[in-house]
Parts: sequence; structure tokens; C-alpha cells
Amino acid sequence: MLECPIEEYAGPSSLEGYDVVVDCALGTGASGDVREPYLGFIDDVNRSGAFVVSADVPSGFGTATAVKPDVTVTFHDIKVGMDEGCGKIVVADIGIPEDAWRKVGPGDMIRYPVPKPSSHKGNNGRLMIIGGGPYFGAPAMSAMSALRIGTDIVRVFTPESSYREVAAASPVLMATRLPGDHLDDKSVDMLLEESLGYDAVLIGPGLGASEETVEAATRFIRGCSRPTVVDADAIAAAKGLERKAPTVLTPHAREFARISEGRSPEETASAMNAVILLKGKDDVVTDGSRTRVNSSGTPAMTGAGTGDVLAGATAGLLAKGMGAFDAACLAAYICGKAGEEAFETRSFGLIATDVIDSIPTVLRNGLR
Repeated sequence: MLECPIEEYAGPSSLEGYDVVVDCALGTGASGDVREPYLGFIDDVNRSGAFVVSADVPSGFGTATAVKPDVTVTFHDIKVGMDEGCGKIVVADIGIPEDAWRKVGPGDMIRYPVPKPSSHKGNNGRLMIIGGGPYFGAPAMSAMSALRIGTDIVRVFTPESSYREVAAASPVLMATRLPGDHLDDKSVDMLLEESLGYDAVLIGPGLGASEETVEAATRFIRGCSRPTVVDADAIAAAKGLERKAPTVLTPHAREFARISEGRSPEETASAMNAVILLKGKDDVVTDGSRTRVNSSGTPAMTGAGTGDVLAGATAGLLAKGMGAFDAACLAAYICGKAGEEAFETRSFGLIATDVIDSIPTVLRNGLR
């Protein structure tokens, strides 16, 4: 119980005679324009001449009218956007367990972009997938995963050698035939132009690792302006590139070793200006400044194709408007939980398509 006197705020006169003002009128839950009586309070504090300390964030933070403190004591971690207008920032530990903020969990489902009641086809993501040639299952599974995670429109651009198989994998898949039996430079200009009509791009599933294909993938990744997921064989093409558009790379341990040059995931992400989703028993997701760990999943998810499912889910969430870091975190969690769901009936016989089929159940349970 407070042992100091409590008085109702009565305007500028309430601040007279005090050397320090502790501002904790509004916090991170505030939204919209600041209204009275808080508007007057903020103006009075800024004109008071007192030394101002804000708790967590300055009242009105993120709006046109905010307290301008000398010091902000922010709880747990610096909040997004606190680089200006907060005075000296002091981070206070309030006892939040590391697992609560470092591990991806059910609470991250709140970030899922739920469609608006008024939305129509295309409003919830348009995804371009470039894959196939030597392999057709990988791009097909990536596409189905993206559709199951709620992406409206998914089209696979695949060489002639895999076109029929991809197009026939499901009646809901759309496919565009590229010339030849593998991706090469002749298709890159067309693909770059086509990419402008999509919200995100996934490149890599089933492409193969021929020299021509890697060179073509490199030129596409370098020239593409859309948010992009780089997976599988295309990861080698991204080595050394520094992307400007939001980008997620989804390597397993061996692929990461080839692109990291001995650096940590955080160092690699910073150098490439990309998000690294390092797949493993515990997935590590980092953009260089933030790192989170996903522990959902099951040892039964070691079969071929589960990485393609994860890449498709990540790209689907990117296409739905999520940021690269959050999309990677949430996709890893959802796919892991889908694997756990499938394990209940399939045990160690589960396959990648079982994970795809279980994604809607995870969405239903997590969004209740």
C-alpha cells in the first residue's frame, strides 16, 4: 500500500514546487491521438522545467504529443522507436524469465495476420515461388504449405522438366512453365519483372545446384526488390550478398557453414542484412540484433521435405505482410506444432505432407 499522499492532478499548479516529475500516465497500450486529461498533463510536464523521469515509455510515446523526459527507465528491454525523444535510456530488469522472451511460443500467434471480414482474393498475400527442375516435390510442398498457412495466391515458376508434375500436384496450385530442364539466365529478366506483381518471393526449393542455376539465382536475388525467402539450393547463391529488401535465409547446419565463413548466426545476419532461420533441434532465428529460439517440433520431422514446408510457411507469412523476423519465428513455431500434431496419429512414420495437413489445426487452436 502506498504510504505517500495521493492527490488528483489539477493542472500546472500541481507541479509547482517539485524538482522531479515521474511520468507514468500512459504506457505502451495507448493508441490513437492523446486526449484530455492526458493531453494537458503532457503539455504541463514539458513546460514545467522540472527534471522528468518516464516509466517504461514517455506518456504519448509514438504520437504527435509526448512527454520529453530527461531519463526513461524502460522495463526489460528498449522498445521499438525509442532511439529519439526519450532522453537517457536506462533498462530495468523486472524479472521476466529468459524463456518468456527468448523462446517462440503460443503468444506469438497474436502476430498472425488474421484476414479482415471485408478482404477478398489477393488481399491476404500473393506469393511467387521459383523452384524445381531436377526435383518437383520440393516446390509443390512449399506452395501447399504457403496455401495452408493462409496465403491467398501462390504461383510456382518451374522449368519444363518439372512443370507437369508441379501443376498436377494439386488442383489449387498454379504453375508457370520456364524453358529448359533447369533455371538459367534466360529466365531471370522475366522472373524479375513478374516478381513485381507479388507480395513476396520464395526461391530455391528443388532448383538443383548446377553452376548455371546458381548464377541465375544469384542474379535474381541481387535484383529482386520484393521480400524474399532463400531456401535450399539457392542459399549458396546468396553467399556474400547484402540484401536491401526484407530477406530470410533458411539453412540447415551444413548450408549455414558454407555461407557463414565461421561467423555466428548473428554476425552472418548482420553482414547480409537478412534474417537467418537456422534449422535444427532448436531453430535459431536472428536478424543480428534480435535472436529467438523455437523448440516446437518432434524428432520425427527429420524426413525429406520438412524444410520445404518451413520455407513455404515463412514465405507465405511474408506475403501476408509480416516482417521478416516475425515471419521466420512464427513459421518455425507453427510448423513445429504441426509436426507435433501429426505425430499424434502418424508417430515416427509422419512425412512432410502430414505437417502441411496439420497447419490449419495449429492455426485454429492458436487463434481461438
